[in-house]
Order: sequence, then structure tokens, then C-alpha cells
Amino acid sequence: ERPEFSVHRLVQAVTRHELQGDGVSERLVEALGWVAKAFVGDSADVRSWPVLDPLAPHARAVAGFADEAGVAEPTASLFSQLGTLLLSKATYTEAEPLLRRAQTIDEMNFGQGHPMVAIRLNNLAQLLKTTNRLEEAEVLMRRALVHAEVKGDEKGPTLAVRLNNLATLLFETKRFPEAEALMRRTLAIDETIHGPDHERVAVGLNNLAQILVATSRLLEAEPLMRRALAIDEQRCGLTHPNVARDMNNLAMLLVNSNRFTEAEQLLQQALKINEQSYKANHPHVANVLHNLAALLYQTNRVEKAEPLMRQGRKIIVQCLGAEHPTAQRASANYLLILQALGKSPAEIQALMASQDL
Repeated sequence: ERPEFSVHRLVQAVTRHELQGDGVSERLVEALGWVAKAFVGDSADVRSWPVLDPLAPHARAVAGFADEAGVAEPTASLFSQLGTLLLSKATYTEAEPLLRRAQTIDEMNFGQGHPMVAIRLNNLAQLLKTTNRLEEAEVLMRRALVHAEVKGDEKGPTLAVRLNNLATLLFETKRFPEAEALMRRTLAIDETIHGPDHERVAVGLNNLAQILVATSRLLEAEPLMRRALAIDEQRCGLTHPNVARDMNNLAMLLVNSNRFTEAEQLLQQALKINEQSYKANHPHVANVLHNLAALLYQTNRVEKAEPLMRQGRKIIVQCLGAEHPTAQRASANYLLILQALGKSPAEIQALMASQDL
């Protein structure tokens, strides 16, 4: 009645044992092919998750057996897709070994100079950047970027993605001139390849605008942000996380220019989208919670700010660890709110500790 079937784990184990030495390689490759053919879509895009999520345990299982049997492809690709899916879901501890194994398999199979290896390096670098291992991430990003440039991909989409990724890392490490130059180059490539109204163009517009905000060029940044928001609303739909990202970024610019009413409306919309798109304990949810709480604090609504900041801080600490810079910023801001509420040092310490459990 349904396009699926169930096999008990003991029956699976017995069947695998009986197949050993008698066609196991052929059957394993066949099963691997089934799963790989079905496990399609952009792992980083929530629109693909309804297809990928139910298949993820099967993909992990069959890829694991294939890896033990020494089958390189599509084992490495499945590991990479699974790792990217888990990275997007903020399950970093589970994602990292899969991404590293995908890189190792492809380096052994193709050699370090192969384009597939550069893709694996780029994916692993994204996880390392997210988890604040920026030096290691930069090394991998530059290796992947050099590969694209050496291969003559001077105006291709692969080069644009890698330029963008390195630019965002340089932005996070406050190397703004180099970041801006790379981001403008990225944007020019994407507009040439995809046209002016593509999702990749919206990413570049957003990232360039962030650099402009950081260097006090708000008037130049705002039209870029509004253009990115319009593109993503048209291309992705009004409830896509990309739209929430754009709204959050624009809201923070509006806060910096004291336009609090519009900023608050955008943050409320962004929060609703992210809560519907991700689990409640996802860092993207926490980011908007933090920004909304900061706005409420700044507009003298401290009591309303406290539960939002508390929730956002708890998510960040649990996902990234208390030592991550984002968690430290959230902790510092939560401390300000508690002090503004008149909490004693002992109460503050107890509240902070309870959130870290």
C-alpha cells in the first residue's frame, strides 16, 4: 500500500552474513546505487529536506557498509551530502567525520589535485568556519580556490562560490578590504553567469552589504539588502530561510539607523520563518532571537527582552559551545539585561549556570 518496506534488524544481519563471499559486492553496489539515485537535492536547502531526511539513515548505513568494503563511489558523495545536511541542521559533531571521510576517500581515489577533492575541502572548510576553527578553514578554502583558478575557471560558478566563502571568512576576521574585493568579484561573476535576479546574486548582495555596514557605509548597503530581499522573495518564496536571512540583515541595518519599528517587524517575520523551517534549537533561530532581544533592550523593553535573549543564548551555547565568539557575545548581552533588571551577582551567576546545563 506504501512505496516502502520494513526488515527487522536481525533479519538484516542474518541476510548480510549469508551473502558474505557470495555476491555481496554486487548486491552492495546495487543497494548503494539505489540510495544514491534517490538521495538527490541540495542538502543545504530546506526545500530538499523532505526528500533527504527519510533517506538519511539508509544513506548512512549503506555508505558505511560500502566504505568497509572499499567501494569509493558513490560512497564519498553520500558521505559528503550527509555531512552537508547535518551541517545545515547544526549537528556539527555528526557532520564532521562524514565530511572528513569524504575528503579522505576522494584524495585516495583521485589524488589531491582532483576537482572532487576541492569540493570536499570547501565543504569541510564551511564546518570549520562555523565552529570557529578559522585558521584551518582558511587553509582549506585557499586550496580549493587555487584549484578553481588553476583549472582556468576564471568566470565560472565554482570560482564564485569559493571566492564568496573565503570573503565571508575574511569578513569575520575583520580583513575588510580584501573581503570586499573578493565579494565584488564574486558578485560580478554571478551576475554575468546567472543574471541579476538569481539566488546566488542575492547571497553576494547580502554579503557585500554586510561588509559595507561594518565599514560604516549604511547608505550604500541598504539598497543592496533590499534588492537581495526582493530577489529571494521572488525566487524562494516568502517563507524560505533565505528571506529570513535577508530580513534579519536589513533589520540590523535599520537598528543602526534608529528605525526601530520597521526593524522589529522584520525580525518578528524572520523569527517566524526560521522557527517553521528549522528545529527550535537551531543557531539561525537563536541569531534572530538575540537580535530581537537586543532591539527590545535598546528600546527600553528589558522585561520582554530577557526571555528571548535567554533562549537565544541557550541555543548558541548548546550548539557551538560557551567559548565560541557568538556564544560569548550572547552571554555578554544577556548579562547586561540581567543587570538592567536589577539581578544580584548571585542571581546572575545562578541564571547563567542554569542555561549552560
